[in-house]
Amino acid sequence: TRNNVNWSYCSPSAMFIPDAPRTGSYTLGKDRWLNNSAGESTIGYADYATAMVDEIEQGQHIRQRFTAVAR
Repeated sequence: TRNNVNWSYCSPSAMFIPDAPRTGSYTLGKDRWLNNSAGESTIGYADYATAMVDEIEQGQHIRQRFTAVAR
């Protein structure tokens, strides 16, 4: 019922790859399942963290849920 709180929620991909190298390249989506061009829903921890920091800095999804997937 509160409307004065700015929040964002980053839903993870279906599969985290802990040791995947940081690429800085990811695709964002809204609140639906998201696959990359290979048909996979995966992302490494480093790119997931980068997507969250980018959201903090840029605020593209205020009061929205979003997801990130490796390209």
